[in-house]
Amino acid sequence: MALSGTRLLDLGLGAALAFAAGATALAVATPGPAPDDSALRVAFRRPDGLPEAPQDNPASPAKEELGRRLFFDPALSASGTTACASCHQPARGFSDGRPLARGADGRPLRRRTPTLWNLAWAPFLFWDGRAEGLEAQAEAPIEAHEEMGQPLDALVERLGRDASWRRDFGAAFPDDPAPVSRRNLTRAIAAWERTLVSPRTRFDAWVEGDDGALTASERRGLDLFTGRGGCAACHSGWAFTDYAFYDIGLPSRPGAAPDLGRGPVIGIARADRAFKTPTLRETLRGGDAPYMHDGSVPTLAAVVDHYAAGVEERPTLAPELPRRLDLSPADRADLLAFLATLTSSPDAPLPRAATPPPATPPSAGPPQRLARVSQRGRQFAPGRVSLTRGGVLEIANDDTTIHNIRVDAPELRLNSGVQDPGQTVRWRLDRPGRFVAFCGIHPRMRLEIEVAAP
Repeated sequence: MALSGTRLLDLGLGAALAFAAGATALAVATPGPAPDDSALRVAFRRPDGLPEAPQDNPASPAKEELGRRLFFDPALSASGTTACASCHQPARGFSDGRPLARGADGRPLRRRTPTLWNLAWAPFLFWDGRAEGLEAQAEAPIEAHEEMGQPLDALVERLGRDASWRRDFGAAFPDDPAPVSRRNLTRAIAAWERTLVSPRTRFDAWVEGDDGALTASERRGLDLFTGRGGCAACHSGWAFTDYAFYDIGLPSRPGAAPDLGRGPVIGIARADRAFKTPTLRETLRGGDAPYMHDGSVPTLAAVVDHYAAGVEERPTLAPELPRRLDLSPADRADLLAFLATLTSSPDAPLPRAATPPPATPPSAGPPQRLARVSQRGRQFAPGRVSLTRGGVLEIANDDTTIHNIRVDAPELRLNSGVQDPGQTVRWRLDRPGRFVAFCGIHPRMRLEIEVAAP
């Protein structure tokens, strides 16, 4: 019997009954003590350079300069009055300081303008992750009727009639006989956005060994952030985000229907009201406040208040979310003092990191009839597998949180649905090729799959 694309779950009896009944109770994360200094310095160290650009959009100075010109030009909107930079303002941390973004007609949209810092590392874009990669993200606001309202084909035709645009597109894409195209337009914007790396701060100096870079209060705030407060469960890594999606218990706006966020994008109700973890870098630069996807929290102090006592209980709450935080006034002051160290001085230059050579991935070994993969710590282990055609891939959730494993290649689409801790997904793979599986909730998880022909 062919099992290609079939989802099978290994469950104990109790877990199977709970899953069949649609149980939604999730384990509550219990934050522990803060790691020691050496571990923290490893965990939060800035990368040496930008990640590798997509193979079909390698970086070049001419392409980045074209993207910068496009980003700041209001001619990209139907009205001729709205540029990408109208909402993503550099002086305001590439946001706009408003609770909700404004469309081209001035009316508020559903969500706040997200920052563009450090998106070179982000696998999915927008608050709900509906765009995979910066190239896919770049075209959506231009064409959206409620945003810039400009059909890309008409825009490209207009730009192609302008000599200066033809010159700049030609310099950016010298091997393309028809360089002024919608594909090249979005590739240029994406190439420039990849250069937006948040500047160094005093916290980076501490990470690199300067013990005097943080005050005693800031250092206590770091311990609270990475220990008892549980903040680093999601705000992890040098950019202080895991780029994953969580329901953090924000109340709905009065009189408004709930914004379901990630759930409808991946077709899983357990991911309803989940939104991308925002970076905490540059949160105090210019007008980055207010906070959250809906701009409903006016200050960082109010953000701390929400996590301490304002979480709205519901079945879709993230298991990583700490509950019942007991924070004294001194704790709050220390935590806010630490968060301030993640914002650079207003006149700090925007750095442009050099791109390191790509690392050689470890070998997946010879093809196997059965390949077993574990999920733990929001990672696949191993990260690459090789199967014979018709072989079975087993992916066990040995983690403490739910996952949603999927392959979204044109020639192979697989979806595990909700995969609770303790469940194992089995797929028989009958189509030769190379594929990437990822988690729809924690999309930085990547599993490379090679299916060899017999």
